[in-house]
Amino acid sequence: MDKTTPHPLFKLSTELGPLLVFFVANAKFNLFVATGAFMVAIVAAMIASYVVVRHIPVMAVVTGAIVIVFGTLTLLLHDETFIKVKPTIIYGLFAAILGGGLLFGRSFIAIMFDQMFNLTPQGWRILTMRWALFFMGMAILNEIVWRTQSTDFWVAFKAFGVIPLTMAFAISQMPLTKRYHLERASLETSEAEAGDVSQG
Repeated sequence: MDKTTPHPLFKLSTELGPLLVFFVANAKFNLFVATGAFMVAIVAAMIASYVVVRHIPVMAVVTGAIVIVFGTLTLLLHDETFIKVKPTIIYGLFAAILGGGLLFGRSFIAIMFDQMFNLTPQGWRILTMRWALFFMGMAILNEIVWRTQSTDFWVAFKAFGVIPLTMAFAISQMPLTKRYHLERASLETSEAEAGDVSQG
């Protein structure tokens, strides 16, 4: 089926909604109830995405699958360690995929931003490396937070810290995407070649 470009507010709601459910459920009940509610909310968000735009982002599918696996382990074993280490696994996996792709000359970050940017190969390589480093940093940060802070603090960080940090990093990459935009890069190359010809 054809997919349509999701409205930014809808995309934000499917990303932030499950985290808010997680935060509220933890505040009212406990982490285990919150984990179950989070799993349901993640699945609901993916279903809503498919119903509305006929498409589920690759990252959402991977994240959802890991949430289900680690959430189930958390509930079955009654061990909160699994749900707390889950973000570390996700960020580490994304960092490994992006970094590994670069070793084989592939910029997998293009899959994430295929509807947003049209970059030169060099632009995709640089952007991929930066996102790989960002995900690695987030993995380390999650480990520090859940191992040194209270559960409530970790939940609040997950609900209200992760998305702002991610958005801030994404915004900081806008100069790069403008510099290596394919049409602009082609235009600058053409102008440079024209200048060389005129000087020749």
